[in-house]
Amino acid sequence: MEADLVKQLGPLAVLAGVWEGDKGADEAPSDDRGTEQNRFRERITFAPIGAVRNHEQVLHALRYATVAYRIGEADPFHEEVGYWLWDPGERQVLRCFIVPRGVALMAGGTVEPTATSFTLVAEGGAETYGICSNRFLNREFKTVRYELTVTILDANRFHYKEDTQLRMPGRKDLFHHTDENMLTRVTT
Repeated sequence: MEADLVKQLGPLAVLAGVWEGDKGADEAPSDDRGTEQNRFRERITFAPIGAVRNHEQVLHALRYATVAYRIGEADPFHEEVGYWLWDPGERQVLRCFIVPRGVALMAGGTVEPTATSFTLVAEGGAETYGICSNRFLNREFKTVRYELTVTILDANRFHYKEDTQLRMPGRKDLFHHTDENMLTRVTT
């Protein structure tokens, strides 16, 4: 990996490239508001875009796109696009993304530049690191908290686990919509 890329992207440098995984596990609300389990495969592309200058703040970014398919199906069941950002001045990793179901999210957390594991969080109603949804989702599947943990296993493998906590009508408890997968580098 290029030394400049490591210096600029801090803990995100290893992610630059294309990754695939076919051991994904998704626990999500079913159509009848119960629980469904999905096994999935996905492809994630992280492309460095260089420095992003915002007055005195300088962020270093990866543009990313994810496409996930249930095992055995040809059409994707999930897509998202966005940015992963490293803010070396604040020692913050940010993940900003939108899902074409009408959700936009910015999660963040304090991370050391050489970290190989980190957690990012977003809270509904927060002024920083927050969640915004369309009217239907806000009413039927309100995301109140999002938490993502990424663990870099080595230069060619990483694991993630996310917990999207939903408030749904008729339920006293929060629904934990969880996803996890282990991905392997396909290209740099």
